[in-house]
Amino acid sequence: MQVQFREFDPFDLWIWLEFSTVPSNVEKQYVEEVFSSWFFLGKLGGFNAENLQVQEAGIDLSYMDYDTDTADNSMMALMHNMAEVDYQGTWARCWFDLGTSDALALDVLISTFNQFSKEYVTIEKLIIGGENPDWPVDRKRSQADFAGDN
Repeated sequence: MQVQFREFDPFDLWIWLEFSTVPSNVEKQYVEEVFSSWFFLGKLGGFNAENLQVQEAGIDLSYMDYDTDTADNSMMALMHNMAEVDYQGTWARCWFDLGTSDALALDVLISTFNQFSKEYVTIEKLIIGGENPDWPVDRKRSQADFAGDN
């Protein structure tokens, strides 16, 4: 799977997937579940690089002291919105407002789709940001389009 970055605006971000074949309905459902799960973790603040206590502790985690004060005092890192996933031929795209979530979120998504491509449906390209010239984006998205608004 090739990963490409284009113009990047975390508050107005399109993520594009190009498959080797037109995805089936089941494959589309899996893709949507990946995006939805990733967004839900982000909406709950899961991608906060300021609080990586376990990662920074190293390999020996036995009896590690987890500092809840450090966790509580770190700056919030929340995603704000996600639109529905759109499909056109071998392409899928989804719009996100990543809010204050950290770039760690993108590493997690790239790793997830890399493994997804190996085990479920082949993804030729994952493009983060920008716009495909043959599939323009609608800059007048309505609030009804957002899956994250409740």
